[in-house]
Amino acid sequence: MSESTEHIKCLIIGSGPAGYTAAIYAARADMKPVIYQGLQPGGQLTITTEVENFPGYPDGVQGPEMMEDFKKQAERFGTDIRWGLVTKVDFSSLPHKLWIDDSKMITADAVIIATGASAKWLGLESEQRLNGFGVSACAVCDGYFFRGQEVAIVGGGDTACEEASYLAKLCKKVYMIVRKDELRASKAMQHRVMNTPNIEILFNHETKEILGEKTVEAALLINNKTNEEVKINITGFFVAIGHKPNTDIFKGFLEMDDVGYIKTIPGSTKTNVEGVFASGDAADKVYRQAVTAAGTGCMAALDAERYLAEKGLH
Repeated sequence: MSESTEHIKCLIIGSGPAGYTAAIYAARADMKPVIYQGLQPGGQLTITTEVENFPGYPDGVQGPEMMEDFKKQAERFGTDIRWGLVTKVDFSSLPHKLWIDDSKMITADAVIIATGASAKWLGLESEQRLNGFGVSACAVCDGYFFRGQEVAIVGGGDTACEEASYLAKLCKKVYMIVRKDELRASKAMQHRVMNTPNIEILFNHETKEILGEKTVEAALLINNKTNEEVKINITGFFVAIGHKPNTDIFKGFLEMDDVGYIKTIPGSTKTNVEGVFASGDAADKVYRQAVTAAGTGCMAALDAERYLAEKGLH
């Protein structure tokens, strides 16, 4: 190791609810945590408008404002929060080696991964323009705002069916836009949506455009069998075609499932590599909520603290 290599006791990668909660716990335990914020400081919540399901905010809160609160709390206890992206890691020996922005190398005794996941999008210009103004990738987060209205959801897997069922309880009508001529979801989920009277499944349909100036007003679909165009009048457009965990840089070191979610030892945040802990959506494909991410961030900091103490590093 050269003289100029910086050594960090506890490094946290990512700055969503998991990363900031880990930092709050780690800083209070005097682990002197350093956070590298990554490409999207504040995580997925910074592209969410109203958050109404996080405890402690009785009147709801704007996503970016909430993440600013998390950040201030982490800083209050002495967390060193830095701009920068971890672009490469080497977990083959201790201390762990990491590279920031493809240039600076640092070493760390404990690493907490909180890199999150990113929703997959259709790739339409109108989808990005109206994101937060009727377009959403989380029905559980945003469905409440569309009570009594007509909405559409794209996707044919279990998540899409689950979210369609959830929306059907709140909304007047739910269109399911499915690219193929069948659903990919489990039989039980298929049965559920097909037997919900206010869900209409549009098989063999793809979204051509989402219409509306300031908010969603309609969607223009195309039947990929007949090339016929169909316009549906809706106020909400939900995308449920999956999430991709932001874990590519850890491939080859950490055990993951077939999609890239990091596997942890049940009942903990420990990975298969000593001193590396995974929290939040990078390791959770089931719940994916801010409050569950924060919970695992706390667990990761406590696991890291025990690890450092056992190693005589804390």
